[in-house]
Amino acid sequence: MTDVALPPMYSWHDFLAAAQEPETIHGDGRHASDRWAGGSWDEALRLAVDGWPVPLLDTDVTVAALRERAGLGASVTTLEPAWDVTGSEVDIGAYLAGVPECMVDAVPRQTSRRGRIVAFLVPACYSNKTPHTLIQNRGIALATLCSAIIAAGHSVEIWSGFVGLLDDDRIASVARVVSAGEPLDLGRLIFAVAHPLMLRRLWFAVWDAQDPDLAQWVRDENYGIPSHCFSEDLPDEVTDPYVFPYLKPEDPQWTDLDTALDWCHGMFTDLGLLE
Repeated sequence: MTDVALPPMYSWHDFLAAAQEPETIHGDGRHASDRWAGGSWDEALRLAVDGWPVPLLDTDVTVAALRERAGLGASVTTLEPAWDVTGSEVDIGAYLAGVPECMVDAVPRQTSRRGRIVAFLVPACYSNKTPHTLIQNRGIALATLCSAIIAAGHSVEIWSGFVGLLDDDRIASVARVVSAGEPLDLGRLIFAVAHPLMLRRLWFAVWDAQDPDLAQWVRDENYGIPSHCFSEDLPDEVTDPYVFPYLKPEDPQWTDLDTALDWCHGMFTDLGLLE
């Protein structure tokens, strides 16, 4: 199998710049039907910049309720040292230094959960027969729990991956949607993982702007058969990522928002991010 991999795009800005490069062929990124793609080319660019808050507003479940159901509302109790003139133990160093507050007690403090950095690779590809509702349900559940995890003190890094199989060849590219530690742009995250325009306009446009022979080959093969992403598709410095399975129309876990959230909750629990 021959691999064709584009250089990784390390930021949302880089991804949008790549998608807006002049196309070298007449591809689906700019020219597919609006109904199939989920909207127009101009709409894709607008939502990519402004974000897409509509899915959460269109559901009967609020972000606060989803966070509560995800189990992220409770803090944890930790014991922290406190120095005073009285206490249960002597701090020998402070005593010898003549510090009056040389006695130490363990005082309980309410703190958030201990944070960690977790990277997710979300396949952007799926069958052309996949209904928009399945794409939205999976993306909304993922975006909501990622938002809640960040609020709980963790750092989340989100990558979007394009992988397609073209006969005996594999094409791949990845773009970082959210960097660990940056302020969370929830509208951007929801658009990137929940809106069909992410794949059917922007990712296709990235390939439509490649060398004409490569771009035409990818287009002639209908951008490939969607396939699994692998951790090896990410840059070497991204360690121990969780790679989502690619979305299949027959997957039962994305049929409604509650089911999608339950599945993501179970996955996040297995990762040790939730209880």
